[in-house]
Amino acid sequence: MSRTATAERSSLADLIAGRRVIVTLGAGGVGKTTTSAALALALAMDGQRVAVVTIDPARRLASALGLERLSGQPVHIDDAPLRAAGLAVPGELWAMMLDVKATFDDIVARHTNEERRSEILANPVYRELSTAVAGSHELSAVAKLYELHEEHDFDTIVLDTPPSRNALDFLEAPGRLLAFLDGRALQVFLAPGGLTARLFGRGTALVFSIFARVTGVDMLAELSTFFRSLGGVIDGFGERTRSVQALLRSEQTGYVIVTSPEPEPAQEARYLASRLAELGLSEPALLVNRVHLLGTQGHDSTELQELLERSLEGDLARRLAHNLADFDALARRDAKTVELLSSELGLGRPTLVRHLPDEVQDLLGLAAVAEQLGV
Repeated sequence: MSRTATAERSSLADLIAGRRVIVTLGAGGVGKTTTSAALALALAMDGQRVAVVTIDPARRLASALGLERLSGQPVHIDDAPLRAAGLAVPGELWAMMLDVKATFDDIVARHTNEERRSEILANPVYRELSTAVAGSHELSAVAKLYELHEEHDFDTIVLDTPPSRNALDFLEAPGRLLAFLDGRALQVFLAPGGLTARLFGRGTALVFSIFARVTGVDMLAELSTFFRSLGGVIDGFGERTRSVQALLRSEQTGYVIVTSPEPEPAQEARYLASRLAELGLSEPALLVNRVHLLGTQGHDSTELQELLERSLEGDLARRLAHNLADFDALARRDAKTVELLSSELGLGRPTLVRHLPDEVQDLLGLAAVAEQLGV
């Protein structure tokens, strides 16, 4: 899609129409998780069966949904508070938080027999790889996205990613993983026999043998056992990864950059838009959150005070007029930022969500945000 064609797009609704996956990206602290949950709720209120999934290890999604915690599998969100307030939800809202180890364990269970599964799960190398190794979060997210897309009947999946740079790690994870799975380094590990000599050499092997005597853990043996046990797991993971890579690049997936009017998040939005283009992914929609939308319509503080004094006591009118003038400065700043971002990114008219006085902590608060999305 060309930039000219994109510039004609006027709303978030145009971007997400017909998409199976919506990926939200943005700097930390801009309300991206709340926005993701509100977007999912808006789609459910439109009659869709929607799952919102947070890849972000921070546990904000549960709070936004009014829950104490979320599990590693989709949980149906009870819409009783919305119905009690007279709001209809003809669709269904589901939510989950990524559980890295449980996701890896499920892949192992699907592609091994019981004996080999027990061997892999008990291996200390596997336990480390499935929990603490850098990148394991992103790789498990790839696997979970495949499961939700291929094995569940959700109309739409909304992915709430970690802050910007980690979100890009997720988007780049399929390519990195496939390069590893298809590379020579992995074949060395998988080849039977001679792992110690071929991979480490005699000097390093001696260090490992001393380590084994001191700690009681034969790391070379554990590595050999672990990689020999992988077999079908690697094939299964490769299949899932190729499918997710194709999905992220397809017209089924849309991207939404969430920002706020502050300078640093706005700069991060510019960076994200450029990186999405470099990765060859579809052009995103822009959503600016926490915008001060209403100013003082051109009145200065003196004029405001005169107007307010008609119905308020003098000192109170003066203080309120100054507060409104400060608010007007924020509204003008926000309008300038939105105009500049829109011009620079060429992504069509951004969706604006007004600044709310309080944090969103329940479904009713989410519904107030969802109303502003126009989907």
